[in-house]
Amino acid sequence: MAKNLDFVILLDIYGNMLTDRQRDVMELYYWEDLSLGEIAESNNITRQAVRDSIKRGEMTLAEFEKKLGLAVKIVKCREYFNAISDCACNMKKSGADKTDEIISLAGMGKEIF
Repeated sequence: MAKNLDFVILLDIYGNMLTDRQRDVMELYYWEDLSLGEIAESNNITRQAVRDSIKRGEMTLAEFEKKLGLAVKIVKCREYFNAISDCACNMKKSGADKTDEIISLAGMGKEIF
């Protein structure tokens, strides 16, 4: 089973909204990088039960993201913060006044939430 690392981010954001069992299994799979067999053995369940739990958890996380869109907003904010940081560094190096650009980028970041 190939791991989609997007679920690491979604698990971090929405993990507490999963059932305890789904969250535990997904954390072992994505965060601890355990195999299906290792998870099955440590939880006294079958590999198929682990796989099913992960698949249900992935579908649930994807649905939360589809409805709430927090991961997309967080990524967008990170892009604006990086742009603000770059702008400030360039301003410091060149001595140019980029206050208007920084204010504009900060405003765009605020609009996300």
